[in-house]
Amino acid sequence: MTTPSDKTLPPILPIGTAVVTVIDTPPGNPQRSRGTPGVIIAIPIDPHHAYRIRFPGGDECSLNRREFQVLSHFQTEGLAFNPLTEYNLYQHVIYRCIIGSRAYGLDRDGSDTDRRGIYLPPASMHWSVYGVPEQLDNTETQECYWELEKFIRLALKANPNVLEALYSPLVEHADPIAQRLQSERSIFLSRLVYQTFNGYAMAQFRKIEIDVRTTSNIKWKHAMHLIRLLQSGIAALQTGVLPVRVEHRRDELLAIRDGLMPWKDVDALRLSLHKDFEAAFEATSLPERPDYEAANAILISARAEMARRENLS
Repeated sequence: MTTPSDKTLPPILPIGTAVVTVIDTPPGNPQRSRGTPGVIIAIPIDPHHAYRIRFPGGDECSLNRREFQVLSHFQTEGLAFNPLTEYNLYQHVIYRCIIGSRAYGLDRDGSDTDRRGIYLPPASMHWSVYGVPEQLDNTETQECYWELEKFIRLALKANPNVLEALYSPLVEHADPIAQRLQSERSIFLSRLVYQTFNGYAMAQFRKIEIDVRTTSNIKWKHAMHLIRLLQSGIAALQTGVLPVRVEHRRDELLAIRDGLMPWKDVDALRLSLHKDFEAAFEATSLPERPDYEAANAILISARAEMARRENLS
């Protein structure tokens, strides 16, 4: 029977798990030095008893869990300390903007200030075995920064959050690399906006419809942003520019957010916007796909610049 103290012990490993000894085998067992690989061939009834381990030569030994380590963990043990944990990657933010209600023109007293942007790590850090995170998140300060390559990949897929950051009217910082990205941001707009924006809105409205039927609990703020997303996507196809500020629709959108517009009217508006989106898609002059080569050139140029700064090129 499992005792309360067992809850703090690691789970029983399955038969067949590759392991490595972390001690010399105890007396009475085949003599094997610390670091010998083996495989589990029998498991204990609880975490307090021994496993049966078979070594490459065919000999076997009984070892407790603390006397061996899973091979995959042993192989990466040297990477357990990552210098990135003591390095401030935020100092390499090259683009910072405000998004959300303040950028949309839908803010009220007490609205949060959400910041998004891009960071570009030093080349030596990016090329190291430790790698770098695809994004930096700070929930306390409402900040999120994508690594440049991740940002570009998302933008090429017409990700709404990334494109809105690129078109935000409230830019707080942009270094020369980010300025180039801004000046050439039209390379990311394509007919993919129709599939990505429209597809996301359809899937999310489906979830809201389920909530309406099962709980009558409507996430009005989410519904408002889905309507805003459809309107912005339509405008992008029509004008070749993604509008972020929607203050000219402020009253209508806030009425949705506050639950003042009946759900049936919100749903009717959504269906009407889908039709408008389809018409805009048929008439748009945007290209079928974004300009991958131009986007790739920006990324390569940025990587080369970071290498030059460190004299690594």
